Amino acid sequence: MNFLARQKKLRGQLAPAGLDGLLVSHLPNIRYLCGFTGSAGFLVVRETGSVFFTDVRYDTQSRAEVKGAKVMIARKAVLNALGEWVGGHQKRSKGRTLGIEAEHLTVAERKRLAGLLPTGLRLRSAPPLVERLRMVKESDELELIKAAVRLGATLFERALEVLRPGLKEAEVAAEMEYAARRAGAEEMSFPTIIASGARSALPHGRATDQAIAAGGFVVCDFGVILAGYCSDQTRTVWVGAKSEEACYAYQSVREAQQTAIAAVRPGTTVGEVDAAARKVLRKAGLGRYFTHSTGHGVGLEIHEAPKVAAGQTEILRPGMVITIEPGVYFPGKWGVRIEDMVAVTEDGCEVLTPTGKDFLAV
Repeated sequence: MNFLARQKKLRGQLAPAGLDGLLVSHLPNIRYLCGFTGSAGFLVVRETGSVFFTDVRYDTQSRAEVKGAKVMIARKAVLNALGEWVGGHQKRSKGRTLGIEAEHLTVAERKRLAGLLPTGLRLRSAPPLVERLRMVKESDELELIKAAVRLGATLFERALEVLRPGLKEAEVAAEMEYAARRAGAEEMSFPTIIASGARSALPHGRATDQAIAAGGFVVCDFGVILAGYCSDQTRTVWVGAKSEEACYAYQSVREAQQTAIAAVRPGTTVGEVDAAARKVLRKAGLGRYFTHSTGHGVGLEIHEAPKVAAGQTEILRPGMVITIEPGVYFPGKWGVRIEDMVAVTEDGCEVLTPTGKDFLAV
């Protein structure tokens, strides 16, 4: 990872945003910019250089991981040390502006920091500068994401081996998560979703002690983190003898997903991709049962920019990685969702998820 190049790109955006520096507090953004993987730290990026602040727990780790920034180990509260350092190194504070990540710095932290800074140095909410950089993945990031997707896909194979009527949802999830750890995953991207029967109508129905019963769908939504990068995949299977109604709903969702994938190309807006999926489901008479967005970006976080949703105007560019995951949900009955991860290429897109999407019954 070229952390120096990433910081250079960020510095080039400070002045246009009206900032003299940026205080980065969101840990995934810190990892993206300098490589630190711990749980506590702040990164100050200014035109003159970058400084990373953490506490004594991460003395050895930060010195080994952090690239492109001076490491400062605080012997007191990290935010206090940061404020004192900024005050001592800001020769001219009047009219200067330090950007903060307002969505990630608490109100209390902002108030405390403001009290530590010299008079005349202003704090201002910054636009999502780092998040916009992270939207377009570098080639080495794409390779890490692809590896995470490949590992994650093997978990569905394990699910199919064990999934049967009478088994608890949590037991299926446990088998998948154990297989993930044995295969080398750092952790799951999110709590594994195994939602059966009427619970499959819950888009985020985490696995419970409910026993899987015949005559319904099971939504399996899962992902792993490998080398810091996430995967995300959903497959839906039927338990028992297939019904005509279930087949129709499943095939409609599959057609909507394929149509949306076909719409992914440079120059297209994410809103247009969302509209492509919705058009198919409306034509099938199922439009009102599609209740969430079509997808989202994936990388160091399981949900990151861009959001693939109605009205969103972000233009797709080569290197972006998004999910395509339309679904239909009938409250109290069942639901269907199919999800793949897709990378935008120079002339279209590459579907990263290797798992088939035929209607499976167990």
